[in-house]
Amino acid sequence: MERPLKTLERVLSKAGLGSRTDARAWIHERRVKVNGKIVENPEHWIDFTRDRVELDGRIVKPVRKLYILLYKPAGYITSKGDPEGRPTVYDLLKDVPSFVGTVGRLDEDTSGLLLLTNDTQLAERLTNPDFHVEKTYLVKCATRLDDDQIELLRKGIELKDGMTRPAEVKRVRDAESKSFIELTITEGRNRQVRRMIEALESKVLKLVRVRLGMLTLDGLQSGKWRNLTPVEVRQLSDLTGR
Repeated sequence: MERPLKTLERVLSKAGLGSRTDARAWIHERRVKVNGKIVENPEHWIDFTRDRVELDGRIVKPVRKLYILLYKPAGYITSKGDPEGRPTVYDLLKDVPSFVGTVGRLDEDTSGLLLLTNDTQLAERLTNPDFHVEKTYLVKCATRLDDDQIELLRKGIELKDGMTRPAEVKRVRDAESKSFIELTITEGRNRQVRRMIEALESKVLKLVRVRLGMLTLDGLQSGKWRNLTPVEVRQLSDLTGR
């Protein structure tokens, strides 16, 4: 017997209705039916080609896949909501017809390229370090980095959660007391770039992600977004061997 395709919470999320957290809440509130019966288990397996899923009495249908490139401004968080009332990237996506999740995260003080999609399979592969998808950042450092420090970044930095992979580093320019560098990594650890610079006894003053794979911010203003082209989607899939 073939295993069903998705859990109930993933079916609701992939249908563009909300996040998996939203889906779990709806299921626990007894708002979801499968084949006419209320299901309260978010892990209930669903074959979306055969099972009828309803939310509040409305049949849940698959939605077209969306791929959004957003130029995230600093000061926005990447969560859907915030108890502290801070602005979120979803405030900038009000015209997007269905829910899209972020592919990785950028912290509140980081700006730049953020990819969002409801294609969860592609998102998982793009964030999986096994696929070595490159992410490039422009970094303003609080101190002037010498050549030895730049070389340490290139070879790998020892962090609390282990050694980082070798990175590509270009010195963009130096001011009297600060360095501006371009840093390319193939991992996505929490606050990784900031921690790498802090390990050099410096600090990040400004951080902008300018590239993800072959995607760049060219032609996009801060706070604006656009749909990826079919060619770009295909190129992203090729990066992960999909």
